Amino acid sequence: MNTKNIEAVIAPREPHFVGDGFRVHNFIPSGYHLDMRRMDPFIMLDYNSKFHFPATDRPKGVGVHPHRGFETVTIAYEGSVSHHDSSGGGGTIQQGDVQWMTAASGVLHKEYHAEEFYKQGGIFQMVQLWVNLPAKDKMSTPKYQAIEHKDIPTVEVENGFIEVIAGEYNQTKGAASTFSPVNMLNAKLNEGGKANFNFPANYNTVLLVIDGEIKVNNQEIVPTDHLLLFTNEGEDFSIEATENSVVLILSGEPLNEPIASYGPFVMNTQEQIREAFEDFNNGKFGTLED
Repeated sequence: MNTKNIEAVIAPREPHFVGDGFRVHNFIPSGYHLDMRRMDPFIMLDYNSKFHFPATDRPKGVGVHPHRGFETVTIAYEGSVSHHDSSGGGGTIQQGDVQWMTAASGVLHKEYHAEEFYKQGGIFQMVQLWVNLPAKDKMSTPKYQAIEHKDIPTVEVENGFIEVIAGEYNQTKGAASTFSPVNMLNAKLNEGGKANFNFPANYNTVLLVIDGEIKVNNQEIVPTDHLLLFTNEGEDFSIEATENSVVLILSGEPLNEPIASYGPFVMNTQEQIREAFEDFNNGKFGTLED
């Protein structure tokens, strides 16, 4: 077994609010050198750990803002989110659903607690990722993938199962289409459940414990809300649930292209960043009411 070594187990940073609806721990980029280059193609990971929002008479969330050059992926573990963008994409994702928005050449979008959630209140738990796009696809047409939980393929493992959101697991292909090789999996294991994984050595690979606690490679204990980073050596690793657990596994092939970023724009050059601001200011991202 050509085992992947563990580089670090990273505790969640102090949370901060994005808008007034998302209380997140930022793992990528973070103080531990998980910058855009190290984790390419995963250029941001915000984790809204379990948090109770009281009932309210208006939706909490993030108002209209632009994106260009990458994709946003939101995975709903508890609670529900509504989303709209200027390319006509949108909808509501419930527990277990995934929202995959390809901003590409540019969109305006907004996201907020869905009506049935904010009127009742409750536990909210989400992951939002930014996935970088290859240079050749950064200015492609925006698109939106609404992936319902029932449409995510599953693979049975010992005392549990793996949901294949994107990429592949044991020859089962994921629900999402991607522009570069990206694996995005949810391992849902009962206590004592086990699963083995295999990704190329050069892929940047992490796992985030959403619920429960796991043991990785039969050695390292990773508790709830912690991120584990693997070195870029070896291909195989195993996880075992020491209690009922949910684990998000991310592994992607680095694009190895220049990264120029500023706020909501991630391109390849500073000139392209300037162009993004010009296009945004000139209304080329379309219109969307706040």
